Amino acid sequence: MLAKTNSCAVIGLDGEIVEVEVDISHGLTAFNVVGLPEKPVQEARERVRAAIRNSGYSFSNQRITVNLAPADLRKEGPAYDLPIAVGILMASGQVPETLERALFLGELSLDGRLRHTQGILPMVGLARERGFHSVYVPEPDAREASLVDGLDVVPVESLGRLAAHLQALDPIAPFAHNGYKSLPPGDAPEGVDFQHIRGQEHVKRALEVAAAGGHNVVMVGPPGAGKTLLARATPTILPGMTMEESLEVTKIYRVAGMLPADTPLIRRRPFRAPHHTISHAGLVGGGRQPRPGEITLSHRGVLFLDELPEFAHSVLESIRQPLEDRLVTVSRAQGNVTFPANSMLMSAMNPCPCESLLQSENDSRLRSSRVSCRSQPSRCSRRCARRANARSPAVPHLTVLHPCAAGGLPEDPPQFLAPGHR
Repeated sequence: MLAKTNSCAVIGLDGEIVEVEVDISHGLTAFNVVGLPEKPVQEARERVRAAIRNSGYSFSNQRITVNLAPADLRKEGPAYDLPIAVGILMASGQVPETLERALFLGELSLDGRLRHTQGILPMVGLARERGFHSVYVPEPDAREASLVDGLDVVPVESLGRLAAHLQALDPIAPFAHNGYKSLPPGDAPEGVDFQHIRGQEHVKRALEVAAAGGHNVVMVGPPGAGKTLLARATPTILPGMTMEESLEVTKIYRVAGMLPADTPLIRRRPFRAPHHTISHAGLVGGGRQPRPGEITLSHRGVLFLDELPEFAHSVLESIRQPLEDRLVTVSRAQGNVTFPANSMLMSAMNPCPCESLLQSENDSRLRSSRVSCRSQPSRCSRRCARRANARSPAVPHLTVLHPCAAGGLPEDPPQFLAPGHR
């Protein structure tokens, strides 16, 4: 007997519907999975066999063939456990085959319970786009899946509970679509806020202009001038994310496996500050199965490159095209994957020692830099050359910071309140 169910594969940040065909026929006892399954999918045979038996149902001793179509698409991850198990129950006549526009997602444990599964949000989003009416997901992932409107999200605790639901013995109520309003507010700034920073008023104004226009910016100043502090405060003056933007960012972090378990939806703009030793793949994305890099993880937020001249020249050149196109394409033998990269680039660097000649002679640190510059002119030339290489046409906005003396800070700093400046 033949039965069909539907599941989904994640490719980059997008999904692809996978039809799970299960055929049970006479012949030697066998359980084969075909359709380019990776190792975790092949191992699903043992999980499914044990889950069906431990849920109180019989596992056929006939020849079982499972086909995952399309056959030219590699199938990864344990999310195919549930659709395979449901297909076997349907093909063996233990549950009715009545679900044509339903999607099944989830990993099975040996006792039949469903575990948390990665990539639920992009899969459910694709199900809505393709016109599916309902989607069956593990109970821990139901809240995340309910962020997508337009279809019924059915939380499944175990395979036995789902089988009883399909037989109309114990129906499962769809998860309530509480959506955006049920989540904790995300307007309050996290970490440093502009209203907490005193001094550097001209830099704050420059960052306001850059944030309002979406301009990239590089800050130049001595250590301790507040470059990193100002960069970390910049996301708090950016406008709050819309629902579509929040879903987009959440999808990125879910696919990357970086979404906290207690955060079903990211509502604050991301801030990423990779170390200057980061590789090309770490910054723009890569891997055998491409995963998002730092420039994609900062999508709709801020990417901060501290000590800009210390980054490898090839790494800096790799972000030129993503900054211009707001997209990054990773090419592999299996195909191309495109990730979004619409972020505000901020960078910081220390001044070249020769620029200290323009500063006050009263600062002992600057006087020592001046002596170093005069005694080692080759060092100064090399640093100036590295700074010139680090500067890019994609980073036109330059802001210079000066050291602030403690006595020179204003008693009542201007109110750079994040909500008002958004």
